[in-house]
Amino acid sequence: MTVKIFIKRKVSSENILPLTVLLKKLRSLTLNQSGYIYGETLKRVDDKDECMVISTWRSMEDWKAWLHNEERIAIQKEIDLLLGVETEYAAYEV
Repeated sequence: MTVKIFIKRKVSSENILPLTVLLKKLRSLTLNQSGYIYGETLKRVDDKDECMVISTWRSMEDWKAWLHNEERIAIQKEIDLLLGVETEYAAYEV
């Protein structure tokens, strides 16, 4: 069953550029993952420091394989360090 993964992040203005670089690295790796369908990044209208990444996967197993990918984990650690909080994920069935 298809799943959507929601990732909400708070980003201060001084961290936008370094975060963008890291997210582009992450996105380029994601494009080659089995089961990845598509993703999008949204910027909150009433809070410019908040963004939401939504990715769509063929199955929960495909998402979990990506979640445990060593390259993804390394980049994600850089993101968490930059933002000062651990990233949280929410998965929803379509």
